[in-house]
Amino acid sequence: MNKDEILKIVEKENVNTIMLQFTDILGFPKLVEISSKALERVLEEGIAFDGSSIEGFARIEESDMLLVPDPDTFTILPWTTQKEIKTARIICDVMDKDGNPFIGSPRFVLNKAIEEAKELGFNMQTGVEEEFFLFRLSETGEPTTKLVSKGSYFEMLPEDIGEATRTEIALSLEKMGFEIEASHHEVAPSQHEIDFKYADPITTADRIITFKITAKTIALENNLYATFLPKPIFGINGSGAHTNISLFSNNGKNLFFDESKEFALSDTALYFIGGIMKHARAITAITNPIVNSYKRLVPGYEAPVYISWAVKNRSALIRVPAAGEKSKRIEFRSPDPTANPYLAFAVILKAGLDGIKNKITPPKPVNRINIYELSDKEKEELNIGVLPSTLQEAINELKRDDVILSALGPHIAQKYIEAKEKEWDSYRTAVTDWEIKNSLPLY
Repeated sequence: MNKDEILKIVEKENVNTIMLQFTDILGFPKLVEISSKALERVLEEGIAFDGSSIEGFARIEESDMLLVPDPDTFTILPWTTQKEIKTARIICDVMDKDGNPFIGSPRFVLNKAIEEAKELGFNMQTGVEEEFFLFRLSETGEPTTKLVSKGSYFEMLPEDIGEATRTEIALSLEKMGFEIEASHHEVAPSQHEIDFKYADPITTADRIITFKITAKTIALENNLYATFLPKPIFGINGSGAHTNISLFSNNGKNLFFDESKEFALSDTALYFIGGIMKHARAITAITNPIVNSYKRLVPGYEAPVYISWAVKNRSALIRVPAAGEKSKRIEFRSPDPTANPYLAFAVILKAGLDGIKNKITPPKPVNRINIYELSDKEKEELNIGVLPSTLQEAINELKRDDVILSALGPHIAQKYIEAKEKEWDSYRTAVTDWEIKNSLPLY
């Protein structure tokens, strides 16, 4: 889209309000609201805002920043079309006061990684399977973990509020231009998944943020709460964000496919896998960014724990699904929905490129073994490492990995680590319900 096309749509559809959207370093969407009367000027000049109030952005003395709308991201929010105030949304890039891309913007960090890949002749395509739970609200409107349904994987339930809400979310996304490939109940009760068509990393990351906003909004309108918390309930599967990745050449050839190789997997794909495996422990600090993330990364609930790759085997960190030439890809299974998608794609791409540049060959695939059942000695013999078990461990790995730190850039790396160390320290010093329940009666 261009400016004139957007202004025509706003006038024709009688849009009153425009939300200018961007994302902080932790992946939380931020919105600046403007009247449609100010839209033309903002499309031409951008709009100033105070960056010192945003997590990880800038200090007080560097706070003057600019939001510059990306016209291609304009969309009307479907749930507002029948209301008195009809609202549209545009995703923005963040600039500093001199009009240069802000190094602390996650969207800029991802764009930088994409440009590096393009210089090497690679165009990344991504698709993410975002899982989430729908829970009931309390009588006072607070989120709970009370289940909406007791369904399981792909189960077709009698029409209930959970199924109807998921359908409404999917239809809203389609109205905003998403191509929905699948929508279904997941393994755990009250757990759902909506998959949309793969795209370039920026588009996919933009869509993930939009999807989360949409899911939470539609759920609340149905008196439910949509949560992307990785492990909200002990004893059942948590929510993942399995990330499908492929690389294409400038002329559209899938560079992960090679018919002459085992599993039809090219050397480029193997090196990319090798790069991710080499940097997996540091990547985890970005793809599994909160304390609760590590309650999901435990054996027994389909989430990967061990650093390995396989064809079909779902207990591996990286899986190669059965696919033809056009859709040949790898599936990175550890990320969860709390990850900032811009940063997650940037570090995954950077790790994969490191594998390609340095021809990092991964160990042999672990195809016919349930890795969870192997002894420590057997895992050592198969060269199978283990992911970090806590946020603190993951952050320490990130601090030691120059490749992943370089993907983030010094500004975001510093601010991100500071935020996550603060989160860990808050958790570490908290007195939990488990301690009161299990220790208070004894001591």
